[in-house]
Amino acid sequence: MAFKRSFAAAEPLSGEALTSAMVGLGMLFAAEGLPDPDIEATLVGASIEGMEKGDLRTLAMLMTWLDLHSERINADSLTRLVGSRPEVRVRAFWSAVGHYFIKDRRFGRLISGYKGSPVDLLATGTDFHLRRSGEDPRFAGSVLRVPAGVLRDRKADVLTAAELAQRHGTYRMRVQMGPSYRADMWAELDREPGLSAAELARRTFGSFATAWLIKRDWKLLESAKL
Repeated sequence: MAFKRSFAAAEPLSGEALTSAMVGLGMLFAAEGLPDPDIEATLVGASIEGMEKGDLRTLAMLMTWLDLHSERINADSLTRLVGSRPEVRVRAFWSAVGHYFIKDRRFGRLISGYKGSPVDLLATGTDFHLRRSGEDPRFAGSVLRVPAGVLRDRKADVLTAAELAQRHGTYRMRVQMGPSYRADMWAELDREPGLSAAELARRTFGSFATAWLIKRDWKLLESAKL
């Protein structure tokens, strides 16, 4: 019997809820952090805030986070979420991100998620700023035109991998197991042991078969502690 992954994108986070999720993901805004926010949903929500609402500070923080933590992203989950978004500018941003991380083949599908003309990050003045300051090297050659200096890159604005692993259970499990649905399911069971396999698959967008196996293995190791 074949099992398919169940995927239904929720409404994107915005406003205070998004800020709390970003803080919970290690981005140092002045707000209370949400415990263990969904990693990919938070990243996509931040990209919507930056590209659709012109919040350049959020977009800058997002790019710095991606630089520090891209290897912990579940690329399949991120690609599915981005593919579900109707906003052209958001898909263009993630296409540019895929181009930036072109050496990581997991992000290859993001590049083809946008096939239109080049998109300017700024509403006005892009050509002037490009002539004066040049292009942000992170976006050079991509579909997104970003003048240098528009998105600041301060690593001190984002927690390190070691710091984030201490705070975020799913991130910590991805460090141990790799960025996979298996790691996400294990983290969910650590937080809520009574989850059924079906609910576990729904929460993590994984397959029922994987959820069933993870629940079995998780119970096995828990019983071994006794």
